[in-house]
Amino acid sequence: MAPADDTGEPPADDTFERVRITAAALRDGSLIAAARLLASADPALVFLSDAEIETGLDAMLAGYPPQEDVWLFGYGSLMWNPAMHYAESRPGVVRGWHRSYCLWAHMGRGTPEAPGLMLALDRGGSSAGMLFRFPAATARAEVLLPWRREMFTGSYAARWVRVDTEAGPVRAVSFVANRAHLRYAGRLDEATIAAHLAVARGSLGTCVEYLEQTLAVLRAHGRTDHRLERLERLIMGRCNSDFGGVV
Repeated sequence: MAPADDTGEPPADDTFERVRITAAALRDGSLIAAARLLASADPALVFLSDAEIETGLDAMLAGYPPQEDVWLFGYGSLMWNPAMHYAESRPGVVRGWHRSYCLWAHMGRGTPEAPGLMLALDRGGSSAGMLFRFPAATARAEVLLPWRREMFTGSYAARWVRVDTEAGPVRAVSFVANRAHLRYAGRLDEATIAAHLAVARGSLGTCVEYLEQTLAVLRAHGRTDHRLERLERLIMGRCNSDFGGVV
């Protein structure tokens, strides 16, 4: 069985108390509880209740054959810190959706004063990522962990997607951008994205770490993402020329 936690990331900044996403913290609810407490002073942040999260998962699985394994498609931090137990992982490409920095991050990897940006699947194109398979007997319990992780803010929506792999197509659930949410940033130009990623940080780490880890997994599987690579070069150029500040 694959390991559930990744605790090898270095601390981002002494300003923030380091928070790690682990299967244990997702299972006992302490991670979401800490996020809710941190955001309690901001009335604009409205999180789903535990019951609403589970109802959403059950609605997604309704009609799915209970005897069949469930697949999940990850394209960002789920690839390098899945924080869940799965039976198998394999690379794949989702069609009809592309990886995009289209969600603002005011906590976790950003602050209200210096927001970061997080990845989501947005409409059109394609995206390489990783598939994770959960045996039917444990599927709901394990899929609940990434569900709690990604769905509690309401900024993602869940969709069944087709993922092409070397062994054939797979039907998998994944998390796409909720375009109706206040955190949805839309289509930003790459210079603006790079400027935010270069400086944004929070309790989960920096946006630069997130970008580097995502690219590292893709490269390890012989894949690439030209948009992310251009952002990496822009950030490196920004650091080298030392023109600080967020545009």
